[in-house]
Amino acid sequence: MVWLAILLALIGACFLAVGAQRQGSAVRSNTGGLSLNSKGFVRLLSNPRWVLGLILLGIGMALNVIALSMASLTVVQPIGAIALVITTVVNSKDQGIRINRATVVAIAACVSGSALFVLLAVNVTRKDHEVLPEQELVTVLLLAVAVAVFGSLAVMFRRRLGAFAYILGAGVLFGFVAVLTKIIATHLLDPNGRFLLNVPPYTLVAIAVAAGLGSWFVQSAYATGPPDLVIAGLTVIDPIVGIAIGIVILGELEPDVESVIAIAMGMAALVAIVGVIALSRHHPDVVQRQKEVRRRR
Repeated sequence: MVWLAILLALIGACFLAVGAQRQGSAVRSNTGGLSLNSKGFVRLLSNPRWVLGLILLGIGMALNVIALSMASLTVVQPIGAIALVITTVVNSKDQGIRINRATVVAIAACVSGSALFVLLAVNVTRKDHEVLPEQELVTVLLLAVAVAVFGSLAVMFRRRLGAFAYILGAGVLFGFVAVLTKIIATHLLDPNGRFLLNVPPYTLVAIAVAAGLGSWFVQSAYATGPPDLVIAGLTVIDPIVGIAIGIVILGELEPDVESVIAIAMGMAALVAIVGVIALSRHHPDVVQRQKEVRRRR
């Protein structure tokens, strides 16, 4: 079941990658690189390229939900890093951008770090792990804090936030969405047959708010940065948040994990994070934007 979950997550990552690129290019053409506003968002609903991207993202997310119902967060979430490679290749051809060496190295760091983490996590996560009510409540309360923080930033500094800030917010929020998706899937598969009645109302409200605000941050990130940078943030920050909650709060790891394995997992995550930071600084699209800003000044 675990390897089937990994396969579904890989296929889902492919849909997410192409969907993200379609939406990213649609948002960029719609806003001209400026911040996304409510009117611009409404216009996107009639953009065929954006709608196609939304459909592809929906399919990818559905496959990811199925994967999460079959395996732990710690195993499934990092697999999305493969979307980074696909998005970068597709976007470079679509925009006529030549990928520089620094970008290649950064992408390699993101993907290799995430892949190593998955390989290490497969053998040290608990099978059929049950989430306790108090663990679910703690997760929702932490999400409330994250929503308050990033929601305040979006209101107070909307015109000052750069792509990386939007990506960070989206990654954190969707990390919580992944955790709650896993929890809700567990409730729905409960053999008592109550399905959605097993899910506490506050969990449903929390995932709806997080998904809504996270989606706004993603679209705003598309307007201010390249889609492959957005995917890089989401496929690294999102899993790190989800995995941290899965390990620290939900207790997904086996209690007797060897220290060497734990250190190796931490190092793998660090490599992936460094890759995202490097990509945010050296991506050719980002460099070109910085030059344009300097010229205007």
